[in-house]
Amino acid sequence: MLTVHFQRVQERALERRWAILAVLCFGLLVIVLDNSILNVALPTIQKNLDATSGDLQWIVDSYTLVFAGLLLTAGALGDRFGRRGALQIGFVLFGIGSVLAALSSTSGMLIGTRAFMGIGGALIMPATLSIITNVFPPADRAKAIGIWAGTAGLGGALGPLTGGFLVTHFYWGSVFLVNVPIVIIGLLAGVFLIPTSKDPSSPRLDPIGAVLSIVGLALVLYAIIEAPVKGWTSVESLMVGSIGLVVCITFVVWESRSAHPMLDISFFRKPRFTAAAMAITLVFFAMFGSLFLQTQYFQFVLGYSALGTGIRMIPFAAAMMIVAPMSAPIAARLGSKVTVALGLGLVTLGLLSLTQLQVDTPYVNIFWRLMLMSAGMGLTMAPATESVMGSLPLHKAGVGSAVNDTTRQIGGALGVAVIGSVLATTYGDRIGSFLAGLGLPLPQAAVDAATNNIGAVKNGLVPALDQAGAVEVAARVNAVADQAFVSAVHWGVLVAAAATAIGVVMVLVWLPARATTAAVTEQDIEFVDQEIVDRVAARRQL
Repeated sequence: MLTVHFQRVQERALERRWAILAVLCFGLLVIVLDNSILNVALPTIQKNLDATSGDLQWIVDSYTLVFAGLLLTAGALGDRFGRRGALQIGFVLFGIGSVLAALSSTSGMLIGTRAFMGIGGALIMPATLSIITNVFPPADRAKAIGIWAGTAGLGGALGPLTGGFLVTHFYWGSVFLVNVPIVIIGLLAGVFLIPTSKDPSSPRLDPIGAVLSIVGLALVLYAIIEAPVKGWTSVESLMVGSIGLVVCITFVVWESRSAHPMLDISFFRKPRFTAAAMAITLVFFAMFGSLFLQTQYFQFVLGYSALGTGIRMIPFAAAMMIVAPMSAPIAARLGSKVTVALGLGLVTLGLLSLTQLQVDTPYVNIFWRLMLMSAGMGLTMAPATESVMGSLPLHKAGVGSAVNDTTRQIGGALGVAVIGSVLATTYGDRIGSFLAGLGLPLPQAAVDAATNNIGAVKNGLVPALDQAGAVEVAARVNAVADQAFVSAVHWGVLVAAAATAIGVVMVLVWLPARATTAAVTEQDIEFVDQEIVDRVAARRQL
């Protein structure tokens, strides 16, 4: 029987649930936005902080590495001590890290502050979804998760637009300072709006499991991030990746035998949980990988500015934001299996359509391809996320959310690494062969840079040839680089399309159409007495 105090807390939460959702989506937006907003500021940061290419990579990756490595532990701590507390502490740490990042005077300091921000992000992101799961009754939960998923997609797509605007009109540190007002709003709203919730059994901490999960995930992600640079078959990549996998396997063995596991491994025996988590991994693999290609294609081949590229990505973000909340009634009618498979199918078709891009494709012919792909992602994310959360007991919402978020991070990191490697290999082979066939005494450093990055051709080699009077050669190099890059984009999106096509098959085979009656009943009983829901509904009708 619920206590009178808890009943009152639940009643207030039910009445304010949509305002609470708005606050949580604000918090989620700043976390997801920070993953992509920084990219357009990197050239300015490189100039002002005298950063090397390796420094730039770790300015981006230090955040991702810490963030993803801590997610499972942060979710478990939220379940144990309270999710609102985890959210508030995360906001504080993220805000402090943002201010310190904006004030950084060296690349090393910026790398360190970005890693510190990752700690805050790891506390915030799983708390948002687990609070939503505990605040919303089952009837509204799918719709709320759809809005949450749409916000997550929106943040990733709006990053280049926001970053381009801020860098154009202010200084590079503004991409971090923009987080501060959102953090303040989240903190204040959390005090007055968001109820606390936690696992009522107060499970014991699992420090060994926490250490194993952090070390294992960090090593695996490090290997994935470094593989395109070091080489997938390099000794370092294979060694670090293998050690990471061994640690992750050790974590699984430990958790399966622990009397108080941080992550109940039996969750993965549920087809609904595992198939939905894999669908999320694959759709984020495709999204992050294709956006990595698309933003470079817009800037280096079509010649759009960073801000212009961001503006042209607005339809991608808008389609996802609109479709994700709409996916809840579609899934209610058709079932999660059909809805998620349909979404992944649309993503696959959108990716395949990108193989028709050329060096002079007008934006109007790109627009519908982006919309098709984005609509499919919106149709996939929300039902898959709801399937993950709906297959677990509410008192494990923090860890469940962390698993959901970890699959997103691993999928996104793999997408950029794998598709980025396909891009680099295909482009590098073509432009390298062409430059070698010119027979000109080009500096080896310039040739190496040009084969690794089309930006080095556009901003370095071609201007140098123009200044040397080799205008016709410069034009040929520029044209071949464009064609080589577009060909590499085609191969990259084919890899992404293959991943999402596999996802369609997996979903059709393993993902149940609907939750079992037992799972729904368990969450209904655990959520709240029906009397509370009825009282809140009656007051709204009055």
